[in-house]
Formats: sequence, structure tokens, C-alpha cells
Amino acid sequence: MSDQRHVEAGPMGQHKTDKEYLATRQYRDASNLNARGSLHARFGTNPYPWFRWLFDQVLAIAPAEARILEVGCGPAGLWLENLDRLPSGWRVTLTDLSEGMVATARERLTAAGAPEGIFTIQTTDIESLPFADASFDVTIANHMLYHVPDQPKGLSELQRVLRPGGALLAATNGQDNMRELDDVLAGFISEQDKQWKASFRHPFKLENGPEQIAPFFDAIETLLFEDSLRVTDEDALLAYCLSIDIPSLREPAQQATLAARIHERMAAQGGVFTITKSVGSFIARARPEA
Repeated sequence: MSDQRHVEAGPMGQHKTDKEYLATRQYRDASNLNARGSLHARFGTNPYPWFRWLFDQVLAIAPAEARILEVGCGPAGLWLENLDRLPSGWRVTLTDLSEGMVATARERLTAAGAPEGIFTIQTTDIESLPFADASFDVTIANHMLYHVPDQPKGLSELQRVLRPGGALLAATNGQDNMRELDDVLAGFISEQDKQWKASFRHPFKLENGPEQIAPFFDAIETLLFEDSLRVTDEDALLAYCLSIDIPSLREPAQQATLAARIHERMAAQGGVFTITKSVGSFIARARPEA
């Protein structure tokens, strides 16, 4: 379950680290991710796509005969956008907590004509990976570690399944990511949504990721993806906001109020809603054997 958005909400008593909510509601299928990914793809100012950039990092750290694990693969966007660059010697295991995401990833890769024998896809929890020690050369966690309830456990599992000297690629957002949209949405977060508010800033971000990775990995490098959004489609921006599933915005009247607020904001800015992005990745190395 990967995403370039830094807030996920659930019903009262649930939020972005609630596994049942994530698997059965927020990410039961690819629709919410599609709404968010579409906004980034259509209105991003960097002409080089995010998934192409991220795949560049994989190519840089993976050997020619690599065994690669992606946790939280979502609908396999990273691989679908880079099938033309996929080395024949790689063997890739894709996992996700959501059965719906796993099914979508499998269907999309098959429909795209992915080479046979390259991909294995299965439902898996990062906190308890069903793989032997030192099984992989590279592990990938793209915009998903902030969903993990026990992040040290998740990171320790990623470390365990890596061979000594293998690489972790972990992507996430920064504190200021989408801050202009936060300003618009802030008025729709009720005082009753306290658990949602507590998770409004995700716990694994560019600013604090290295300190969380450091107990398990060495040689941590931070890479930044320069981008912003210039959105000119009010409906697309509204769909993005609703996909976040803020509890207070489940009411039609509130949705109409949000649509009006977006319209006013864009009209005041000449029909363009400019949004800051702060996004990047970490590359870290599994410690060599003692």
C-alpha cells in the first residue's frame, strides 16, 4: 500500500496504522490510491515521473541477478511503469497487507504482459515476513512505513530478510508535503476526530526517518525528488481530498462545503491551486556479518 500522501484516516477509533481498516477500507482496492496518484501524475511539475525516478534508485543498488522484495506494493505501479527497464535476471516478490491490492497487482501485471517467472505476489504483513533470513538483495518500502503500527518490528524484519550488505530503499514524505492542502482540510477535522488528528502528521517522514532506520541499518543516504503540483481541475482535487477519508467529510453537506472552498481558492489564484511537495527516499545498507 503505497501513497504519496501523508494522512490517512479511518472511522472513529481507527487511523492509518490500523491494519484492519487499511486492508478492508482505505486500501481494499486501488480506487483511493488511483485518485491520489492521478493528481500527482497530471499536475506534477517535474517532467520525470516519480516511479521512473524511484526505479533509478533500484537499478543503482540491485545486482544483475537480484532477489528483490517490495512490501506494501499496492497495485504494482513501480513495476508497471518500468517493465521496459526490468533486468531479466531479477526475481521480484511483491507483497501487500490487502488482498484486494494483491489481486489488482497480479491482474495489472498480467494484463501488461509482465515476463513470466519474474514476479511472485502474495498477501503478507511486514511485521511478520514469511521469508528466510538473508533471502533478498534489496527490500523496498515505498510510502508505506508510516502505516506500520510497530515500525521497529517492521524495520527489523526488512533487515532480517536482507543478505549482509543488501540495501533497503524506503520512500516517504516530508513534514511540509501538501501543506497548502492541509490548510484547506484543517477546518474539516472536528475536535471529536482526536485519533485521526493524532495521526495527521505521519510518524515516518524525511525529517525523522534516518533516526528510525539507524538501529537496523548502516550508511543511510537521503535522496530528494524535486516536485510540486499546479492543479487546474477542481473535481480532481476534490476526489483526492475525499480519498483521504477524513471522518467529518463523509457527510454530503461537508463535501459540498469543501468543493465550494476549493472553487473559491482556485478562483482567487487564477484557476490554479499550487501545492508544495516534499518527497524522497532513503537508501540504507544491511550490516555485514560479524
